[in-house]
Amino acid sequence: GSAVGNGMNAARQLGNLPANICTPSYLASQAKALAKGQTKVTTSILSEADMKKLKMGSLLSVSAGSDQPGKLIVIKYQGAKASVKPVVLVGKAVTFDSGGISLKPGRGMDEMKYDMCGGASVIGVINALIENQLPINVVGVIPAVENMPNGQATKPGDVVTSMSGQTIEVLNTDAEGRLILCDALTYVGRFKPDTVIDIATLTGAVIGALGKETAGLLSNDDQLAEDLLSSGLRSGDRAWRLPMYEEYDSLLKSNFADIANIGGPQAGTITAACFLGRFTKKYKWAHLDVAGTAWVSGAQKGSTGRPVPILMDYLRSKAVKSKAG
Repeated sequence: GSAVGNGMNAARQLGNLPANICTPSYLASQAKALAKGQTKVTTSILSEADMKKLKMGSLLSVSAGSDQPGKLIVIKYQGAKASVKPVVLVGKAVTFDSGGISLKPGRGMDEMKYDMCGGASVIGVINALIENQLPINVVGVIPAVENMPNGQATKPGDVVTSMSGQTIEVLNTDAEGRLILCDALTYVGRFKPDTVIDIATLTGAVIGALGKETAGLLSNDDQLAEDLLSSGLRSGDRAWRLPMYEEYDSLLKSNFADIANIGGPQAGTITAACFLGRFTKKYKWAHLDVAGTAWVSGAQKGSTGRPVPILMDYLRSKAVKSKAG
């Protein structure tokens, strides 16, 4: 409980920082500091030049509009033998989301500093793992960018090429989270993961569906989805599963690329997950949309530290099963 609470607080502190302090470079420095003096933790940072070599054209199309360079943060926690396949956590970290050229309305835009709460939760989980010393291998991957509208920014209608080779028509630059996640989700294949869970403040639609109480859960694996739902109930950090039927996937059709980055006004949370599903076919994957649960607005405005509890319960359960097996 103490480890989870401290992990939540670490995520909350990062989430609450203003975007002029908590930049992609700042997040990278915090991830490096996490590994100092820790025998089980190593951190590496990929620069934009590194990502360009890997052909991460989708991720780089988002950071192109900002003076702040994008970073891909990789944190490895090795609590088990090297031969044990890791659980990979991918956390969206848009340190400020103006919407880019598809500019957001001004009201409430200050809260877009919270668009990095997925990445913050991954750092919170690693904090908790260090304190708990769980016998499990976990890799945290955090694509960190700022989404801004300068003269180099991606424009609606532009076509970019992802690391997977799939082309993407960017119909709305404010659907940027999936553009950075898709390249990160392709990248994590190199770790030969046991499972992959991405965490993202991805869609306003999930708030329409589930309010501010419950995270949206979508997955290509029924057992993984059930395990996460059970962890949500045990930890009080609840999620609810939404479908990913083929009919939804067809809404992402583009006349000019392999896929469009938005699917129209209907089922926005589902089509966002269907987009990510195009890049996760080689492993068991789940997506947590925490746009409703990662922070609260109004007089109590601030980061919540969710979904650190559900993730830690899931990892603890995996570690217990592994030990029993």
